[in-house]
Amino acid sequence: MLLAASLAMATTVYKWVDEDGVTHYSDQPHPNAQKVQLKNAQTYAPGANPGAAAAELPPLPVAAPTVYKGCAITAPPNGTDYANVDSLTVMVQTQPALHAGDQIYVLLDGQELNGGAATGAQFTLSPVDRGEHTLQAVVKGSDGKVACQSASVTYNVHQPSIQNPVNPVHPH
Repeated sequence: MLLAASLAMATTVYKWVDEDGVTHYSDQPHPNAQKVQLKNAQTYAPGANPGAAAAELPPLPVAAPTVYKGCAITAPPNGTDYANVDSLTVMVQTQPALHAGDQIYVLLDGQELNGGAATGAQFTLSPVDRGEHTLQAVVKGSDGKVACQSASVTYNVHQPSIQNPVNPVHPH
């Protein structure tokens, strides 16, 4: 096989341009063809296998994932009443800090916000519907399992009624 490769490298190559201006190469002679001198092909000889030496080393200890001591919704405060708000900022804190690959999801009245995508540690809820609502934060690990779940926070939103005769938004 090595002999065949060395013979192939010694092959003569011919080059010519046809009447349409297209350049051709061949190992067969052609009228008006020129012999082309080819340089030897670049070769590679592998050195010692560094992976073999690394395989002899003892494996590094794998650190166990840190467990969250807690997670909580820090804003809005539990039991807060709001009047005439257009948006509400929800803030979540974890102890220790959020691990790489873990994500925070916020639930409003039991339903995931942001279309089921992660919300992050801070999320702006808009629009804000009137009535009593509960928020809860869930931290999911990179494997999708729940790593921490906060206590529920309740808040109330009071919006003026359109039917209220002293409504500042829609005066009658």
